[in-house]
Amino acid sequence: MVEFAVSEEKNRWLKQKMADLGVREEDFVETFIRSSGNGGQHINKTSSCVQLKYVKTGIQVVCMRERSQSVNRFLARRELLERIEEASGVVTADTKRLIKLRKQKDRRRRRAMPHSEALKD
Repeated sequence: MVEFAVSEEKNRWLKQKMADLGVREEDFVETFIRSSGNGGQHINKTSSCVQLKYVKTGIQVVCMRERSQSVNRFLARRELLERIEEASGVVTADTKRLIKLRKQKDRRRRRAMPHSEALKD
């Protein structure tokens, strides 16, 4: 596996996560394109935006958060693995957060509803 310009711990985490999901580096199609946004001359001269596609499912991610291509490669893989995990039906931390927010909204809606309307439903 390729090492990215992030900490050794993050590289190990990525390698472990790929192994857990059964994803190999060969399953990715990676292309580099020019980023947009802030960054000035550096952004205009380099292709730091990473477009990563998982061939088996067709899930695709585009990452241009950082000026560094290597960091964007890491971030794209991390996001793609999260999407693969969600597609496989595993409850992720993001999914748990969304479930919690829905429950809070439902609870607030019920509290805000006048008593007579609550009895009609």
